[in-house]
Amino acid sequence: MVGGEENNNEGKNSFIVLVVDDDTVVRMVHRMLVTSLGLKVQEAKNGKEAVDLHINGASFDLILMDMEMPIMNGPTATRELRAMGVKSTIIGVTSCTFESVHKDFIEAGLDHCVAKPLTLAQIASFLPKSNNN
Repeated sequence: MVGGEENNNEGKNSFIVLVVDDDTVVRMVHRMLVTSLGLKVQEAKNGKEAVDLHINGASFDLILMDMEMPIMNGPTATRELRAMGVKSTIIGVTSCTFESVHKDFIEAGLDHCVAKPLTLAQIASFLPKSNNN
């Protein structure tokens, strides 16, 4: 668990985003985008860390899942999370632009797949309307 915040419901927004990416710079950029929207963020360096967080009782409203990571990649982690009954919105984030790759990742259980780099507008579009003011 890296740079995480416990599920503390103080403040107006208790929406929590999990950023899963093996690249430190990408995690930092995504964390800055998410926090600029006033949301809480937690990070994982690979899919196994994301799965382990859920096994240990954590839950998230939105998961930004990288596709290519060591130890456990995004599609495998997404399949495991869905098999565990995780209902969070999971957005696949990839630098690969091939539609066939996006299709395979989506079939793993994603709600949507987008190309890097993520933008503030993209993240906001994945939020419930009450958080998207």
